[in-house]
Amino acid sequence: MKDITLLNKQTYLKKTLLGRMENDSFYYGELNKIALSSSSLKLLLESPKKYYYVTKYGNNEETQPLRDGFLLHTLVLEPQKFDELHFVDVASKNTKKYKEAKEEFGKVYTSKEKKDAERLADALLRNEKALQLIGDAQHEVPAIGMVQGMPFRGKADILGKNRICDLKSCSDIKNFKWSAKKYGYDIQTYLYCELFDVHWLDMSFLVLDKGSLDVGVFEISEEFFEAGKQKVTQAINIYKEYFENKDIMNDDFSDVLDNYYITEKLK
Repeated sequence: MKDITLLNKQTYLKKTLLGRMENDSFYYGELNKIALSSSSLKLLLESPKKYYYVTKYGNNEETQPLRDGFLLHTLVLEPQKFDELHFVDVASKNTKKYKEAKEEFGKVYTSKEKKDAERLADALLRNEKALQLIGDAQHEVPAIGMVQGMPFRGKADILGKNRICDLKSCSDIKNFKWSAKKYGYDIQTYLYCELFDVHWLDMSFLVLDKGSLDVGVFEISEEFFEAGKQKVTQAINIYKEYFENKDIMNDDFSDVLDNYYITEKLK
């Protein structure tokens, strides 16, 4: 396997990194600061300031859609981990019982959130097409590699033979084709095809509408793939302009970031 040179300029065997990436604390912790991802590129495209502060200090923002999405993914793709989660039988996260459980276990969920996840998973797993996509495949498979000369990490929800499928939930499946670009799924598509050496024709999104419980399968067009590629190139250029050959955890970026500004002509 090829060597991977990370953002801190340290080089590792790909095999070594893949072994460590099985540990979520490494994948989402240390590796998040020394390898790029689709999420970090979206931050760079929003603002180099936002990328810097989120990477250095973390992002404590945990929205309800993120919590719901995590529970659905875990229940469908890693049910054994779902059973290990801590659930509290409370009506609100503001209750004393919930806060005490959070202090004891760190991350906890309410019984309502559990029931909602079970309802969504049940709807998804009753659908034959969804079962075809989920079945005969590996789940939550990590990958790391060099893309356009930069180190990237990723994790495939569903990896079959020469195919990738990513599980998404949404509130309006009829608008998914527009929200897919809004939320940077084109970036994810390009990166995952590169990291897992899969053609864009062999990647798809399995989508569940949380309201109607409709299931959708969205395939990839060449236009969508190319749009993702262009965004990746743009984000890498932003990274190189502000952060290349620097230590994001220790160096002072005040000069370049304090003087960063957005300019656009209003029409």
